Amino acid sequence: MQVHRDIDNLPVFRNAVVTIGTFDGVHAGHRQIINKLKVEAIKVNGESVIITFHPHPRKVISSAILGVRLINTLEEKIEVLSGLGIDHLVIVPFTDAFANQPAEEYIRDFLFEKFHPDTVIIGYDHRFGRERLGDYKLLEKMAPQFGFKIKEISKHILEEIAISSTNIREAVLHNDIGMANKLLGYTFFFEGEVVHGNKLGRQLGYPTANLKVQDTEKVIPGDGIYAVYVSIKKGVQNEEALMDEINSFPIKDAQYKGMMSIGFRPTVDGKKRVIEVNVFDFSREIYGKIMRVYVKKFLRAEVKFNTLEDLVKQIDQDKIDSLQEL
Repeated sequence: MQVHRDIDNLPVFRNAVVTIGTFDGVHAGHRQIINKLKVEAIKVNGESVIITFHPHPRKVISSAILGVRLINTLEEKIEVLSGLGIDHLVIVPFTDAFANQPAEEYIRDFLFEKFHPDTVIIGYDHRFGRERLGDYKLLEKMAPQFGFKIKEISKHILEEIAISSTNIREAVLHNDIGMANKLLGYTFFFEGEVVHGNKLGRQLGYPTANLKVQDTEKVIPGDGIYAVYVSIKKGVQNEEALMDEINSFPIKDAQYKGMMSIGFRPTVDGKKRVIEVNVFDFSREIYGKIMRVYVKKFLRAEVKFNTLEDLVKQIDQDKIDSLQEL
């Protein structure tokens, strides 16, 4: 899959079959559209093209900025899509100017001039242009003028996608990782930089990597204890990494098994929400490295124990429980 970030220097696509969307999560519902895209491209001996946006359009056109919570960061989205057989991914900078161009100009100057599509596959409720006045009917009306075909994504598929995306976010936030992974069709994951903590884990016999998640829009699991797979990376995953690294257990990309705690550590009067990962059979110093965490199973809620000894006994059990799940 070729990734294009400069929309002023796009290649000449061959009989482009195009679809447009945010594709957050690239979950099982999205894959119905992607499969349709690939089939239509084969029919016309063309190339499949996904157009997506960064930042998320809601950050630009909505006042509810704090409400933007994403299943995938942009780089994660690229990685997931790269394993699905798409020819091209075009990342369009979503700005006020882009959002406010007249709908007719959007079709003429953006969609036609830059892509010269053979076919556009779009949802019945897709909106674009100034005041979101552009829609499927306008595309259908103008398609003959510019020589492309228009195909509709059915209402029930779009509703399924919207429901799934909402349910995935809610499932991640409320500890239902099993449901999130089922709807995604792959294992939910996130990344964070390993930073210094208070070293309490070492004193308890369970040293942990404290993670700082860089992308504040990324949805993070709710408080609790989890069984996880992890990998240690020098930097951000290469764009061309294939998704079959995370499609099944054991996960090929994951080098280690472990357990993760998210929360305020009530037993030691924690004041700050932290993400800590105890990596089994691991003793290297990895401060400054990027850790990717694949969240396999929610084990239990965060609990305040009367003594540190009681806490250690529970952690001992958490490790046993984690190994049973991994």
